[in-house]
Parts: sequence; structure tokens; C-alpha cells
Amino acid sequence: MADDLLSPVRDEDGAPFWEYAAHGELRVQACADCGERRFPPRPCCPHCGSFASEWRPTSGKGRIWSYVVAHPPLLAAYAARAPYNVVVVELAEAPHIRLVGNLVSGRDAPVNSVPGDRIRIGARVQAVFDGDGMPRWVLERS
Repeated sequence: MADDLLSPVRDEDGAPFWEYAAHGELRVQACADCGERRFPPRPCCPHCGSFASEWRPTSGKGRIWSYVVAHPPLLAAYAARAPYNVVVVELAEAPHIRLVGNLVSGRDAPVNSVPGDRIRIGARVQAVFDGDGMPRWVLERS
């Protein structure tokens, strides 16, 4: 990832998320006692109060819940990429979990590779991971 771009915060609670992502896996934290999945990761289950957790794999499938197409003026590092999209995806296995990323035409495609007029709320997407392990989304083929 380029130094001039914003980077995700990789704290102790979220470190496993990024480790799995670096290997092309989308996993979310779940309570080892009640089984409730949660995101963002945190030490204590908000449902039962347990401190026991595990990282469960997901299918990587979801639906676009919301999106925005960014246009200049932006932070200088992003201006050359604009216009580009940022999507909020609800996970198929846990719709209450929503992840933010970019809708791209392929795994290593640029963030501006899908025109804004092709994005639709409710469109089915699949997670892919770029070379830095950053989760991104591609439209699912019907």
C-alpha cells in the first residue's frame, strides 16, 4: 500500500482479521460462548458479555447496502483515482455486519475500475483481496 494513502488501523483486537485477509480469507470475530458474530472486533461480546472469541470464516458473499462515488476535491493521494466508489456491504451470513471497501472489476483492478452508474443497492458481491490483503468487492456473476 502506498505511503500517501490512508491505511487501516491494525490494533490487537483486529489483527487476526488482517492476518486472514493477507491469505485471501474473510473471517469475522464470533463469541465462542453464544456464537454471535461481531464487527468491528472487540474483546467482549456485546450480547452475552463473554471474553471468549474465535474467528469464523465467511463465504465472502454479500450485498451492497450503500455506496458513494467520490469526486475531487479529495485528499491529494486520492485525487488522481477519482471518481471512485466506496461501498458498504452487508455480509450474507450476518447482515448486521457491514464492511466498507471498493467495488472493483477484478482482484487487482484500480478503485476506479467500475463506473458509478453500474453500482446498485442490493447488488450481490463477492470479496476479493488485493496484493496487500485489502478486502475489495466484485459483482457476483449470475
